[in-house]
Amino acid sequence: MEGHAPTLPCRICGSTAPLFDVCDFANHCFRPATGPSELSGVAVYYYRCRECGLLFTPLTDGWTTEDFRARIYTDDYAAFDPEIDDERPSANAALVEKLFGDHRSSLSLLDFGGGDGALARMLKQKGFANARSCDPIRHPDESPPQGRFDLVTCFEVLEHANDPLAMVRDLADLTGPDGMVLFSTLLQPPDIDVQRLRWWYAAPRNGHVSLYTAAALAAAWKAAGMNCASFGNSLHVAFRQPPSFAARLFRGEPV
Repeated sequence: MEGHAPTLPCRICGSTAPLFDVCDFANHCFRPATGPSELSGVAVYYYRCRECGLLFTPLTDGWTTEDFRARIYTDDYAAFDPEIDDERPSANAALVEKLFGDHRSSLSLLDFGGGDGALARMLKQKGFANARSCDPIRHPDESPPQGRFDLVTCFEVLEHANDPLAMVRDLADLTGPDGMVLFSTLLQPPDIDVQRLRWWYAAPRNGHVSLYTAAALAAAWKAAGMNCASFGNSLHVAFRQPPSFAARLFRGEPV
């Protein structure tokens, strides 16, 4: 690990984050247990905060949108994330309908990081008339969304954030005062010190540059003036106060 800083400041809480481990850039989520079949030869260094536990890499510091599209979100990106275009948006549409279907005619909804807009289209087919999508990487020329929304969904996006605090603040700014962000990202396992970057979700080829603990998520959303709650190790919400349209979530009903 010679030539790399022994520590960096945490990108959420600012505490000391020592160098944690290194992997090849070719690591992707669907690699076999033995690792990717072909290595890129590019070493990717991850740091882990001593306080909040955020695990992150400076790999993409300074990258432009064009850099991301050329190096990660390439035309063959689906080979490294085969669920992205159909399976995941379909499952997420079913989840949103289950949780908020009673309010489908009144909710304004934005799917942030929505790729080609599949989730928003599926929700419109289910009667969510005020559903729209935005993706600054996939569609950089589109105008940013205007106004604030009752529900902002953000599925499998936050782990791609080179600057988690900036993304969380952007999401908070898009959320109405009585609204909520529903998002997914997988929390680090309890044995991360054993698994290290062999953990399947540590995948720079997928663009996973920030990997969270519950404490890291709570600190990030607190900095944006919002509370954070988790339902299992992958589904989370952020809110200023629990919105009435999400009552079933906060009653503890199964998700």
